[in-house]
Amino acid sequence: MSDDEDWFERALREAREADRRDGEADRRDGEASPGAPDEASPDLQDFAGGFENAPERAGVGDRGDGFGGFDAGDDFGFAAFGDDGADSFGGGPFDDEEFESDIERIEIGIEGLDEMILGGVPKRSLMVAIGSAGTGKTTVGLQFLHEALRNDGRGVYITLEESREAILATAEEKGWPFRRFEDEARLAVVALDPVEMANSLASIRNDLPRLIDEFGADRLVLDSVSLLEMMYDHPSKRRSEVFDFARALKEAGVTTMLTSEASEDNPYASRHGIVEYLADAVFVLQYVRPSDFRETRLAVEIQKIRDANHSRETKPYEITATGISVYRQANIF
Repeated sequence: MSDDEDWFERALREAREADRRDGEADRRDGEASPGAPDEASPDLQDFAGGFENAPERAGVGDRGDGFGGFDAGDDFGFAAFGDDGADSFGGGPFDDEEFESDIERIEIGIEGLDEMILGGVPKRSLMVAIGSAGTGKTTVGLQFLHEALRNDGRGVYITLEESREAILATAEEKGWPFRRFEDEARLAVVALDPVEMANSLASIRNDLPRLIDEFGADRLVLDSVSLLEMMYDHPSKRRSEVFDFARALKEAGVTTMLTSEASEDNPYASRHGIVEYLADAVFVLQYVRPSDFRETRLAVEIQKIRDANHSRETKPYEITATGISVYRQANIF
């Protein structure tokens, strides 16, 4: 295990120990335990309200697919990272051998990018699209969700940046009938203030798997995880909270796309360098300037996909009136 991995795992343990001490202090003061949902939380009520009109689907309460609950006493350390960056969530109820055999694979829904993924992304993956402003991260999330919705699936879009109306309007501009999907109770668009979400994250995290399960969501988008990360000043607290939130999504068994701002110093890394370690798949969106300096182009690179072969080339793409299109046969340089 490398020094970085040691540092990351050690920081998580320290954060959890600090959280445990805080929780004991809270209980001594007569407050609710940190793992209990806060029924009075306005943010949690708003979050749950985004699902309230969705019809309950028979049989979804007990998936029986190995994504059960977590023991509160589990040691949530990381397993070792592979040479190709293919990490796993150590300490959870996942049987890798069972999970990787006969696993269903899906398309993201972006022309050209799906061709770069040989065989499709494993279902229930946690993915992240990393990029700077203007690279189309929100469009990636919407297009990813539309792929499921247009095939009679169900989706959840959680936005920390835009209003619910703005998300619906953006989708409509691309020709994707998200309002109709909402009317059909197959789409839930939930707009949350990042500060309120951070304050209620434990409650939301505890309720998220149940709400997703009851809604029967096939795909979920969180846009963007960077705003949530920014709410925590202490690095170890930030890492711990994002790690726990990622685990909740894995527990829910839903295929998820996170969006993240790129680091100012490194376009291949997220702003805080956390989510790429937690994700099963990482897509890097960036501006590049060819050697002739004639124009700046947008380019996508697949940094990793766990349990899937993929192209390691950097390919140009465009954001058009109908979404993102990757030019699979073109070269950026």
